Amino acid sequence: MNKTIFFGNGPLAEAALEVLEKHFEVVFHARTKEDLVKACEIKREMPEVHGALASFGVLIKSEVLELFEPEGILNIHPSLLPKYRGASPIESAILAGDDDFSVSIMKLVKAMDAGPVYYQATLKDLPLDKAAIYRELARAGAEWICENIDNLPTPVAQDEKKATFCGKFDKSMSVLHPETESAAEIYRKIVAFQGFPKAKYTFYGKNCAILEVHILKPGETAVLSLECADGQILSIDRLQPDGKRPMDAKSFINGYAKH
Repeated sequence: MNKTIFFGNGPLAEAALEVLEKHFEVVFHARTKEDLVKACEIKREMPEVHGALASFGVLIKSEVLELFEPEGILNIHPSLLPKYRGASPIESAILAGDDDFSVSIMKLVKAMDAGPVYYQATLKDLPLDKAAIYRELARAGAEWICENIDNLPTPVAQDEKKATFCGKFDKSMSVLHPETESAAEIYRKIVAFQGFPKAKYTFYGKNCAILEVHILKPGETAVLSLECADGQILSIDRLQPDGKRPMDAKSFINGYAKH
């Protein structure tokens, strides 16, 4: 069985690791900058060990990368590189209105997401749900690594002229503006901000994280709703007032609406 050192944190890493562990002996899981010391020690002791990475969030220096030459550390990046380089590729694709989502397997280099690409795939008909998109892209990338690690193709350099970049999200982005945004734009914000920073709106004087919504169909009514700039109405299905547990709209109305 092939052996690998895995570098990663968060949902993309968790889903990728679940696949890799079925086909590799994962001899070490590096989660922090400090773990890189141990990873290097293992690689020197066991030169045959591969390296795989998904959402590590730590800069890996050249001296570490050189230990894994010539194949390199294989990075599972959830975009069609060179598009959406950076920290939030899935979220940025959701916000941009993309309907299809992609994964790239690239050789990790010191420059952010700029390494040559071993493999790319685009998955269609995925649900517009961030957790599901993370899971399916991670699985697709990890399965390709498992199937091809013993016979890797020559990686292809990225076209730097086509590179686009996306940064980290912060809480300042979370407030919804239905007076200027369409229902589709707000819906995608709520999906993209699942987990963090969470889409926020104030109802009845209570600041709330909006967890689940749907666009009202003709003739449908909602317990709690937002009218958007395009005239469409979003039904607020689940939300979480600050300091409270998540609840459905009816429970929120019963607890907070003014009578």
